[in-house]
Amino acid sequence: MADTPVLAQIAPPARRITPTMPVALAILFGWLMVALTAPLIAPYDPDAIDIVNMLSPPGAAHWFGTDQVGRDVFSRVLYASRVDLLLCFAGVLPPLLIGTTIGLLSGYFGGVVDNVFMRIYDLTVAFPFFVLVLAIVGVLGPGLLNFILALALVGWVSYARLVRAQVLTIRESEYIQAAKCLGYPPRAILSHHVLPNAVGPVIAYAVSDAVLVMLAGASFGFLGLGAQPPLAEWGVMIADGQAFVQQAWWICLFPGLAAISLGLGFALLGDGLGQIQRRGVTA
Repeated sequence: MADTPVLAQIAPPARRITPTMPVALAILFGWLMVALTAPLIAPYDPDAIDIVNMLSPPGAAHWFGTDQVGRDVFSRVLYASRVDLLLCFAGVLPPLLIGTTIGLLSGYFGGVVDNVFMRIYDLTVAFPFFVLVLAIVGVLGPGLLNFILALALVGWVSYARLVRAQVLTIRESEYIQAAKCLGYPPRAILSHHVLPNAVGPVIAYAVSDAVLVMLAGASFGFLGLGAQPPLAEWGVMIADGQAFVQQAWWICLFPGLAAISLGLGFALLGDGLGQIQRRGVTA
């Protein structure tokens, strides 16, 4: 009879997906396809200026109308999806990796390591999130890359706190103690036993955090501190159309609806993952 691994665990029962997750995946997949195929399906160059057709209302020639310099709003909305999706992933992934690493080390080793990281955490959360991001962007200068860097410098604290709380519980589990008794090195314990059991809530939080990152990117673009014109980005487009909202409502409306739909997709997916995680905890 083959030997059974000492640390083998019983696989949890299959968990059903929530009703909202297919809708969320459909929305996100749709926008991903739009971003990938934007050069193929956009009827116009998003940066092409057409003075003759300035502020044209939606019609057969321009489905979403044109803006104050005659650029096709529909084409710009399509191309802007690439920037905003990139912003969602680039704004979440670095804080996720940094915060998860710090949370793992801080929660597992404790002592001096935990004290150092937690003091850095306390210093960071002493300032409001958006105020700190705004200050960093103000120092580095406006631009999409600087905004993403500011998010990485500030956003990791939420992930570190969440992972640390998970690790503090997991490290006292019997299978972790058994791994230590068998002489497993800390790196193996962290990568094979602690991280897989702590990552579930973090992934659910990261998906929900993508909504806040997207809204923050649109807000900073609106303020002129994020993506810079003439780059097509939904926040920038809304800011461009603000002065013409009474006579050309379509300039703001369609980018706003696009941002809402993408945010809804991430919110529904994050809510579904959170429900699945809660079911697993209570099972």
